[in-house]
Amino acid sequence: MKILKGWLIVWVSLLIGCSAELSDYHSSTPKFQLFQYFEGRVDAWGMIQDSSGKQTRRFSVKLNGVVDGNVLTLDEQFEFDDGERSTRVWVITRLEDGTYQGKADDIVGVATGEEIGNALHWVYDFELPRGDSLVTVAFDDWLYRQDAKRVFNLTSIKKFGIEFGRLTLFFDKQ
Repeated sequence: MKILKGWLIVWVSLLIGCSAELSDYHSSTPKFQLFQYFEGRVDAWGMIQDSSGKQTRRFSVKLNGVVDGNVLTLDEQFEFDDGERSTRVWVITRLEDGTYQGKADDIVGVATGEEIGNALHWVYDFELPRGDSLVTVAFDDWLYRQDAKRVFNLTSIKKFGIEFGRLTLFFDKQ
């Protein structure tokens, strides 16, 4: 039993010690600049994987962003590999402290985000369609600015704190 407890402590310590912090990217360049990057046309493509790593869906997205002062309106047009199409319109506000808040029809409450260096951390609850109902899941997005044209996004999708899926997305600014 002592050995099992010892391994559990080591495993939990490693798990906690491996968590990325936004401040880890303080000196990373280029700077993320959410409004600057997403203003205008951006194309994206990605996939969703289940907890085993199996790809379950692929999709492409055409985005168009309009900045008006401290508000970015981001129109996202999705096309999935099974032919489904959907739209999400984000309204993202840059707050006085430099953080962000966002709303969209399928977002529960308010999304919050912060950027440091080349990284943006964005978290929100999302209404995921499952059959004839909706299931609320937590999205934990990490976006990284690669260069002037490219951003990549890794998202953990959780329910009750347990990851059951991942989303990987690549953006290309036109």
